[in-house]
Amino acid sequence: MAKRVSNPPNPWLTNHVEWLGEPPEVRVTAYEERARSLLTKNDSPDIPFRWSVNPYRGCQHACAYCYARASHQYLGFGAGTDFDSKIVVKTNAEEVLRRELARRSWKREWVAFSGVTDCYQPLEASYGITRACLQACYEFRTPVGIVTKSALVRRDIDLLLRFKRFCDPHIYLSIPFADSAQARAIEPGVSSPAARFETLRALSDAGLTTGVAIAPLIPGLNESQVPEILQRARDAGAQHAFTICLRLTDDVRPVFEERLRRALPERAQKVLHAYEELRAPQASSASFGTRMVGAGPRWETAQRLFDVHVRRLGFKQSPDLAAPLSVQVPGQDRAGRVSQLGLFD
Repeated sequence: MAKRVSNPPNPWLTNHVEWLGEPPEVRVTAYEERARSLLTKNDSPDIPFRWSVNPYRGCQHACAYCYARASHQYLGFGAGTDFDSKIVVKTNAEEVLRRELARRSWKREWVAFSGVTDCYQPLEASYGITRACLQACYEFRTPVGIVTKSALVRRDIDLLLRFKRFCDPHIYLSIPFADSAQARAIEPGVSSPAARFETLRALSDAGLTTGVAIAPLIPGLNESQVPEILQRARDAGAQHAFTICLRLTDDVRPVFEERLRRALPERAQKVLHAYEELRAPQASSASFGTRMVGAGPRWETAQRLFDVHVRRLGFKQSPDLAAPLSVQVPGQDRAGRVSQLGLFD
């Protein structure tokens, strides 16, 4: 049971502050809970990893399109502003993870940070739970990969470099917008696009393998920004790239539509019409093989645009997220290095 915290830790009193600009106008309430388990097993063939770690529930990044919003309802909260402002912190995450990694049955498979909400959201600057969990993975020789929208990941460059002794951790920055105003409107709590490109550069310059995720691709809004995003990411040293089509479930669509109409009223109807065109006939289908991709001529055009610039810039294209995934236990060579699979290959 999550316990409300009267005064959440103040990130402004730490050495690492998340906001690189004006923070969003939202009052955050932290709830602390004692987790019973931490490693989450994925059985979906649409997602290219088997295990993930999520130290937080809810996300201050407040992305209007976030697929995880519906999960907040299981806690008795709402999928809208509650998801953005009522953050549940798993205070014993490191302890639980160490217990799970110590099991004899654990095969040291790849672990993704994060599979649901961002492990580097602002409260991480105070709690440091993600770093503690990474430290546990390092000590148990468990390979990791990271997908985040946050510049805060730069704090952990020193720790991530240690993983290179036995694996090659891949760090993806999710950057769906090159236009900072649009980014601020749709994902108000996230580091600016410029800060995320700078973060890619810092990670790449340190010797880490990096990638860019145009996630999601929103028809009628950010399609035209794909070439610029890929170019700037490549200039920042990114080696890998992938994209995912916007998918709005029945719980998420009202949040996205309200934000879109309020922030970009002149574009809203065009975007919603384009979404219907690109997602038809599956709309919010939950069927495997359709959730990450669109359909029809518009999606084919967007995919070709992405593919052309990926090839032109020499990216290593990360996995086809629409293809069935055969998850395997990674092998090890005599030196104990672990081979990568899926998203972190």
